[in-house]
Amino acid sequence: MEMAMLVEVGVAGSHLMQWRQQHQQSKPQVVSSSSPGRKEPSCCFARNSRWPASVELVRANESRTFTVFSRAVSLSSNSSSSSSSETVSHAQKTLTENEAKVSRIGSEFRVTKETSVEINIDLNGNGICDCDTGIPFLDHMLDQLASHGLFDVRVKAKGDTHIDDHHTNEDIALALGTALLRALGDRKGIHRFGDFTAPLDEALVHVVLDLSGRPYLGYSLDIPTQHVGNYDTQLVEHFFQSLVNTSGMTLHIRQLSGKNSHHIIEATFKAFARALRQATEYDERRRGSIPSSKGVLSRS
Repeated sequence: MEMAMLVEVGVAGSHLMQWRQQHQQSKPQVVSSSSPGRKEPSCCFARNSRWPASVELVRANESRTFTVFSRAVSLSSNSSSSSSSETVSHAQKTLTENEAKVSRIGSEFRVTKETSVEINIDLNGNGICDCDTGIPFLDHMLDQLASHGLFDVRVKAKGDTHIDDHHTNEDIALALGTALLRALGDRKGIHRFGDFTAPLDEALVHVVLDLSGRPYLGYSLDIPTQHVGNYDTQLVEHFFQSLVNTSGMTLHIRQLSGKNSHHIIEATFKAFARALRQATEYDERRRGSIPSSKGVLSRS
């Protein structure tokens, strides 16, 4: 279409040039009746001359040429604007793809007299879980974190579970928070905030988090039983409190409904996984900047 417009401009311009050449030598001299011998401006014409019809022709050609030229310029401008928009969109996409290629892996090896914990988390993973904590129900919950957050999570732990699961549960959460902190790095370009509500049958749990660098846990689960299998349900709150302390996140967990202890806890880990996934994913519009008006997000 742009080529057609330019051809049309060329044709109209050619007609105009031909007319001017033909009539350049035959221009009549117009004499004013008020001042004999005085030449008037070319806008005045002698009666019965052929100029008026010719002028109308050139005016029509000039008008048409200008109109066609304007349309061509408009098309060129729109094409340029569209091309510019596509370039910006492509640049944003390329930036996001490049960000996704950046390794975001965090590891922690924690050893005490009570436990030995080795953890690795890849935020750009595929939902692979390789966990052996010595606590079967916790393995099941970490599988929810990996699967629904699309993180690759590897946990190998040994602890004094012959006493109870408290120390192992706590140290796994502390190490996981530290590994997450390292994987996030300076947090450039991420969404930072996550908000998700997950159902599991009758249970409904809402999780909101902020990777702010300021640790805080708001916890309001009402788990009706003391144990799920051999797992002490009091350890759920302790797990998230330990995770918050080392990762530096603000985390709110609210139970909206639920009667089954297993369902309530599992819905919590699923909602946490999805909220964390939202918060750690890249924001195309941010273009690599830190999501804070202060210009920095650091562990306080």
